[in-house]
Amino acid sequence: MIDRVKDIEVDGLSEEQVDEFHKNGFIVVNDVFSMEEVEVLRRATESEVVMDRLNQGGHATKAVHLLEITTLDPIFMDLARDPKILNRLVSLIGPDIQLQHSKLATKPPSKGKGTFAWHQDLAFFPHTNSSVLAVMVMLDDATPENGCMQMVRGSHKLGYLNHSVDGLFTAECRESHYWEKKSNVAQITPKTGGISIHHGLTLHGSPANLSGKPRRGVVFEYRTDDAYQISDTIWKDTGLLMCGQRREVVRCEPGLIRLPKQDPKSEFYTGHVFGSAYNQNGELTDQSEYYRD
Repeated sequence: MIDRVKDIEVDGLSEEQVDEFHKNGFIVVNDVFSMEEVEVLRRATESEVVMDRLNQGGHATKAVHLLEITTLDPIFMDLARDPKILNRLVSLIGPDIQLQHSKLATKPPSKGKGTFAWHQDLAFFPHTNSSVLAVMVMLDDATPENGCMQMVRGSHKLGYLNHSVDGLFTAECRESHYWEKKSNVAQITPKTGGISIHHGLTLHGSPANLSGKPRRGVVFEYRTDDAYQISDTIWKDTGLLMCGQRREVVRCEPGLIRLPKQDPKSEFYTGHVFGSAYNQNGELTDQSEYYRD
């Protein structure tokens, strides 16, 4: 059993914070990490190996999500397991927590660049239950000027929304009426060293960076141990136990989930129409039943 959440004395969320999360689908917690800790993380993001990957992704002109960041420097794995994060998550999804994926999310310093479309995280990687959430550790202040995340209050209660056109996954929600009513939209503005936490079904996006400066955050998607991924990619760090135990059970919530069907012509195609997590079909089934001319 892993009990990293007990390694240091860190309080969980307050009752008010838990209520706010369940009501709105997100919360912001500031002053989680010190400026000294943030500087260590910033230096890691500026290492040669990380910068090479960011340059390949075109980070100077567009938003980049550099996945599997825990594999590029042990400081990021330590961050994913930090009790200052995990103790707060236990208040929301219980003591048995796995990592679903990790990434460095960057906004380019180029003014007017870096828009990220409205979406729900779980639409990309559906699970058998929705006890999945994301934590973003800010390495810079998040502000409306630099393209902070925006979230639709209470949207995690809507279930899975449509992200497809003509049967193919588009990586953006097609139901714009949810965010067109501005009174429903919250600006998510944690300070440097603060974190945001949002539910896997919370509808969110971010506008362009207008500040002329980079905006960086380390993102960890966590899931309860009994949430089983049914589609999309299995990353190198998917399934790592962060704290608690492996219970060896799968919990299923009722309802229908539209699987994110990939376009084989897309640059993101992984070799299977529903990703490496969807392994229920044999070779002959794949050949005979998908994308027939």
